[in-house]
Amino acid sequence: MVSEPVALYDAKTHLSSLVDRAAAGEQFVITKSGQPMARLLPLEPVRTQRKPGQGKGQWQLASDFDAPMPDHMVDAFEGQ
Repeated sequence: MVSEPVALYDAKTHLSSLVDRAAAGEQFVITKSGQPMARLLPLEPVRTQRKPGQGKGQWQLASDFDAPMPDHMVDAFEGQ
């Protein structure tokens, strides 16, 4: 649902409340000198739930992953 156009000055003054209203589903057209310039609208929902085990079998640890690093790599990390 597109609400009435909002002048840029009013949008700057009431940005926080406009963002809250947009997050609730409203859309706003922001105007400058009476001309439409931008639209403020809600974002699509972001998937935040992870599903345990989704990557199962997609990667493996090398058998020597916890072996000490070679001396030349240790020296490189220490700037030598």
